[in-house]
This record gives sequence, structure tokens and C-alpha cells, in this order.
Amino acid sequence: MSRMTETFARLKAQGRKALIPYVTAGFPFADITPELMLGMVAAGADVIELGVPFSDPSADGPVIQKAGEQALALGIGMVQVLAMVRAFRERDSSTPVVLMGYANPVERYDQLHGADAFIRDAAAAGVDGVLVVDYPPEECEEFAAKLRTHGMDLIFLLAPTSTDQRMEQVARVASGYVYYVSLKGVTGSGALNTAEVEAMLPRIRRHVSVPVGVGFGIRDAATARAIGRVADAVVIGSRLIQLIEAQPRAQVVPAAADFLRGIRQALDVSSTPIVED
Repeated sequence: MSRMTETFARLKAQGRKALIPYVTAGFPFADITPELMLGMVAAGADVIELGVPFSDPSADGPVIQKAGEQALALGIGMVQVLAMVRAFRERDSSTPVVLMGYANPVERYDQLHGADAFIRDAAAAGVDGVLVVDYPPEECEEFAAKLRTHGMDLIFLLAPTSTDQRMEQVARVASGYVYYVSLKGVTGSGALNTAEVEAMLPRIRRHVSVPVGVGFGIRDAATARAIGRVADAVVIGSRLIQLIEAQPRAQVVPAAADFLRGIRQALDVSSTPIVED
């Protein structure tokens, strides 16, 4: 059983929801990411999404774009990202790590290091899943199969505008979990409508058998609690990036951990069944 499957199975058995924080690799300091990842796990993170910096993102709002630009300026590329995962794995062998980014860094890595080098090296580093924003499901069945051969999942985004046909296409190749983007727009934009999310999830689950995580617009314990009542996982990115970007180095990990502990507590409250007299 993969780390991802084991994690979601354990949480389901416990009646709990997954907390999935997103951070950009190499932000806000080039060498802080493995330490930050460990601190987030200690604070209650179940899966970590690690953003691969890219110069031309299409789904990221200004907060994550800025983080990516800063990481790129610090010299962070795919080679460095995989090194961060390896460093994390030296001290954590159980928490799933998902690389989230775009096709260009993946394909450029293969150009530089040989065909399928990314899959080989990501698996060796300890990566559990890959979310490539601009890989449509109908064009990457072979990529998904190669990832599964190496014990990794290919994770896809679904949106409020996703059709039943798109959900069926995703269901054929997705594994690990799917990431439902709760807003129309980029990361960090708009206000979360929990009623719309609650109405959408049963429709997604008619097509998709893997767990469903929800992200975009979750910024605090209250929104996390509301989404945790209906989703299998809650993904938090932009708010976490905002929180750590202005911190001195010594305060980055404590600030992130303190924030995530509050989210973890809220999710565990949302998972507690209501007993009526």
C-alpha cells in the first residue's frame, strides 16, 4: 500500500479529514523547505503539496506567483526541489509529498537528464504524487501509468465548471486524490461559497472513487471546518504563503506550525459526529 493510500485509509478509519498545506519550494528562504515541511507535519499536516517554482504559472494568483518568483531568483529548480524531498525523507518516511506545478519544469528536466528521468528521480527522492496543472487527463494516460509503476499518483484538478465528461476522463487516470478548485479564478481569489462546494461534491463522487480534497479560498479555521464537514481533505496555500513571507527566518516554521495547529483542531472538530439526545 502506498503512503498516500495508507494515509487516506487511516484517516477514514479514524473519521478524520486530511490537512494538506501547500508551500512553494525554496520560499521564503532557499534552505528552509525541509525544515518547514517537518514543522508542518508536527503541527498536523497529513500530506504536503510542494510547489515547483515556474516563471509563467496559469492557475496561481499573485501571492503564490510572488513566492515562485522569489524562489526562482534564489536558484530553485527541479533539481533543488527533489533534493529538498530527499532531505525531508531522511527524517520522515511516512508523510506523502505531492509535487504541484506545470509541464515545463517536468519536461525540461527530462530534456536535460534523459527520457523519463523526472519519474525515476522523483520516485527515488520519495515523491508520492504529482499534480501538473496543464496536463489534461486525455493526454497523459501514459504518464499516469508510468507514475503508478513507480508508486506515484497523478492528481488532477476539477473546477466548478467541470462537466460530467471531464470528471469521467479524470476518473479514468487519477489516483491518490482529486483536487476540487472551489472558486472560478486563480489561487487566493474570491470568497468561498461553502454551499456551492457542498452541492458539487456528491456530483464529483458519482464519477470519482478516490478522495476529494478542496482548495482555493480556505483561509482560516472557520472555512476549513465548514469544508471539512463535506470534503475528504482541505488544501491551504495562499494564506500560508502570506503568513510566512514576512517572517524572519527563525519565525517561519513556528508561524506556519501555529497556524496549521489551529486548522487541524478545526478539522478534528468538524469530523466529530454530533450525538443527539
